[in-house]
Amino acid sequence: MRIAIGSDHRGVTMRAKVIEILRQHGHDVTECTGEVCDNTVDYPDVARQVAALVSKNEVERGILICGTGIGMSIVANKFPNVRAAVCGDELTAEISRRHNNLNVLCLSGDMLGAKALDGIVTKWLETGFEAGRHLRRIEKIRHIEDDVNQGRIF
Repeated sequence: MRIAIGSDHRGVTMRAKVIEILRQHGHDVTECTGEVCDNTVDYPDVARQVAALVSKNEVERGILICGTGIGMSIVANKFPNVRAAVCGDELTAEISRRHNNLNVLCLSGDMLGAKALDGIVTKWLETGFEAGRHLRRIEKIRHIEDDVNQGRIF
């Protein structure tokens, strides 16, 4: 699977660990980096790069890492066909894939340990989408995106 990954300055160490996990599972990794300004990298710049690749189907999935993962998820969800969320445990990672077909995993660079990280990423990679009633809901999300993009939501 082709996976894009990016982080701000608070997720650099974790990004290296996640890349190692992804490569151990045989995935093709595309790294996205932001411009360093005053020893920091602004999360919107990196999230934009990764989400754009997922949105345009240039990669199948993306992983974003910042201090909490929240800022990255906000930016990523602005893009059509992107479903991003912060997952802080294996169960959330599993359900995000089975029920929501999550294609951008957002992680906290500040709050996850190495053991939890490996379990979350592995569960997210290995879990498939159940479809069924969940597919109907994903389609409703796509229709809402279309309505918003066409100015029909308000």
